[in-house]
Amino acid sequence: MAETADTDRERAVEFRSVSLGDIEPARSRHMWTRSAVCVAAGGDLVLTGEWDGTVTARETESLETRWTLTHPDHAVGITTLGSDSDSESADAETVVVAGRGETGAIVAYDAATGEQRWRYDTADDIGEATEDTVFYLPYVVGLESATDADGTQRLYAAARRYERDGERREWHSTVYAFDSDGSIGWTYETDASPIAIEADDAGGRLAVGYNRCMGDHDTGLVVLETDTGDLEWTWDPGTEGDRRVGDVSFDGDSIAVSSHGDKRGYLLGPGGAERWRVDLAVETEIDGETLYAYPNHAYANDGRVTFVTGNTYALESRETETRHPNEHRITTFDGDGELRWADEVRGFVHGLAADGTTIVTPSAQNFRVRDPETHAVRRFDLDSGPARVDRFEGIATAAAVDHGTIAAIEESVEYHDEGQTRGEYALRVASLE
Repeated sequence: MAETADTDRERAVEFRSVSLGDIEPARSRHMWTRSAVCVAAGGDLVLTGEWDGTVTARETESLETRWTLTHPDHAVGITTLGSDSDSESADAETVVVAGRGETGAIVAYDAATGEQRWRYDTADDIGEATEDTVFYLPYVVGLESATDADGTQRLYAAARRYERDGERREWHSTVYAFDSDGSIGWTYETDASPIAIEADDAGGRLAVGYNRCMGDHDTGLVVLETDTGDLEWTWDPGTEGDRRVGDVSFDGDSIAVSSHGDKRGYLLGPGGAERWRVDLAVETEIDGETLYAYPNHAYANDGRVTFVTGNTYALESRETETRHPNEHRITTFDGDGELRWADEVRGFVHGLAADGTTIVTPSAQNFRVRDPETHAVRRFDLDSGPARVDRFEGIATAAAVDHGTIAAIEESVEYHDEGQTRGEYALRVASLE
């Protein structure tokens, strides 16, 4: 299958930009999630979350600040929760921010003013950090808002914390269902590490993907009833080791799953029945090394399923000069598991953004090759494939697409063998064609 070269779909950059201040430049290897972005209020507002806790709401067209505040922790995730009215204005929405820090705070703010509506500290459930390093901090890894068949709106969240004592390694995690006023409907606790959550379109089921399972909880996917939090069914790739699932995505009664266990993509039906599976970046021997890459993202919509893979790793060594042929790649399949199209994303994708048939990948650095040409926001059409490339000087680390608006975060980067800082910490906003 022929692929479209980046140069064939590059155009003049049309992004409006505003500086986000200072941030420590990223290095050759990709860093943890440090920024978040969200389009809200029917497309009228763009919200940004920063590593120092700053959360800002800006007018989409002018990028003028409507309000700004300081979140209790690093602001690493943002979503919105609507009111019971039909209005899509800022007055009808709540902005919810996920934190990574001492408290693992989930805080709801008024979208029009930034005033705090409610707050919940997940560290009260999953515990406090046992070491003063980022990896040990309580971390809200996912936020998802949904409306059920009765019109009830809820916020779902997943938080986790890691600790290690000698050879003992443990995860503590909780999945939450919040009512719009911040009261808790139910919780689901495990000793595994959640990585992704998504509610189905009807709002009746919540899928939770677990990346690391090294305790009593030994399954990569659980599906919960949203009314009660009761377990409906589970699924697992059935692989050895503690790596299980990378991402989950509903499409009707099907769930797409990217598997970290066997580096494949799956489409599951009700009860976890396997409809099909495809090799994505499975273990492959090249020049005497066994290489693989993790399928990190999945997006399913209207009978199409898209997967995105990440960095190359070697099975028996930490370093390798060789690259897996399917690293940093986006592939889309039809409802029968037949390949529709494929292309490169070239750099590490921290998070996939999608709205209907539009898919956006914020492509950061590729630490194996350290090529600044990988820094870009790439757009794809779910049906036809590659659509556009907008290059950044720095790395693209977060993106959002909604209501005809695309927003992305650029972070500066300094490769270890260059001594040159590329790009800046900035918000980029554009209109979809």
